[in-house]
Amino acid sequence: MTELLERAIAKLKTLPAREQDAIAAMILEELEDEIKWDAAFASSHNALAKLATDAMAEYKAGKVLDDIRCNG
Repeated sequence: MTELLERAIAKLKTLPAREQDAIAAMILEELEDEIKWDAAFASSHNALAKLATDAMAEYKAGKVLDDIRCNG
């Protein structure tokens, strides 16, 4: 455990139980969110790589417009 985390926990121990539980719930929720984001990113990496490969192939095949103009 890092020194900073140890200091934070030491301060948390001085708080009333209700506040400790509230902060613990926030920390646990944040950790769960990180796990979900990591999993989502890991599973999307292959899809993003395929999209990039497809886009580059279309560009090299001349299927991409060099300049798009909007008439407003």
